[in-house]
Amino acid sequence: MPTDAPRPQQPGNGRYAPSPSGDLHLGNLRTALLAWLFARSTGRGFLMRIDDLDRVKTGAAERQLEDLAAIGLDWDPPVARQSERLPLYEEAIERLTAAGLTYECFCTRREIQQAATAPHGPMGAYPGTCRDLTDSARAARRAEGRPAALRLRAAVTEFEVTDDLHGPYRGAVDDLVLRRGDGIPAYNLTVVVDDAEQGVDQVVRGDDLLPSTPRQAYLATLLGLPVPQYAHVPLVLNTAGQRLAKRDGAVTLRDRLALGETPEHILGILARSLGFAAVTDPAQLTADFRPENLPREPWRLDPDGLLQPT
Repeated sequence: MPTDAPRPQQPGNGRYAPSPSGDLHLGNLRTALLAWLFARSTGRGFLMRIDDLDRVKTGAAERQLEDLAAIGLDWDPPVARQSERLPLYEEAIERLTAAGLTYECFCTRREIQQAATAPHGPMGAYPGTCRDLTDSARAARRAEGRPAALRLRAAVTEFEVTDDLHGPYRGAVDDLVLRRGDGIPAYNLTVVVDDAEQGVDQVVRGDDLLPSTPRQAYLATLLGLPVPQYAHVPLVLNTAGQRLAKRDGAVTLRDRLALGETPEHILGILARSLGFAAVTDPAQLTADFRPENLPREPWRLDPDGLLQPT
C-alpha cells in the first residue's frame, strides 16, 4: 500500500584529506583508519582528497596513497585534488562578496601577531584592522604594493557544533581568511566547499582541528551548505607527550618496513591502540566498531619500543 512516510535519508560520504608534504606517519595512518571505519561501518562512501594547495613534495601524494592501500584501506574513485577545484572556491568567494560578506586585508602576519585582540572578540581573534578601511585607505595600501588577502566579515564571535566524541562544542569565530594574499584559497574555505560538493556528511579528523571547526560550520551556513557530522579523534603523541612528528624516529610505514615489519603488523598495532585485537584486514573491525568505545586519551607511541601503546 502506498505511504506518505518519508524515506530514510541515505548516508553520504566520509573522507580523508592528507596534505602531500611528506610520508604519512603512524598517527596519520591511525586517523585515516578511523575515518575509514566511521564511514564503512555506517554504510557511507569513503573519499580521498589531496590538499595540494600549499606544501607539496614531489611524489608524496602517490606515496601516501600507496601506504594507505598497503594497510588495507580502500576508497571510492576518483581521488580529488584541490588544485583541480579552484573554480569551485572562487564561485563561493564570489557569492560571499556579492552578499557583502568579504573585505580586503592588507595586514602582514607580523602586524596581526603584534596587534591587540579585537574588543569583545575571542582571544587571538583577528582584530579587524582592515575591516572598515575607507576606499582611499585601501588605495593607499595597494599603492604601497601590499598584497591583499580576502577575509570573511563575520557577524558572530562564537558558533556551536556537536561532535560525536566531544559533544556540544562552542568555539571562536573571527574574520577568517578566505583567499590568501598570494591568491590561493584558504583551507577554512576549501574544506567547507569540498565537503559539501562531494556529499561528505561525516568528517573524522584529529582533535587538534576541533577549535577551527566552529568557524567552518559557520561559513557553511553562510553559503547555504549542510554542516557535516563531526568526530575529532585523539592524536598520537611521542614519548614526551608532544604531537608525533617524523623527527621522532622510525614512525612512517616505510620506516617500519625497512626494519623488517609488514603492513599487516602495523595494522595490527594500530588496531590494538584503538582497543581491538590485532587484525590483518580493516574489514575485520567494522562489525564491532562503536565510536563510543574508542579511547578518549592520546596514544603515546615509542618507535623504539615495538610501537606498543602505553
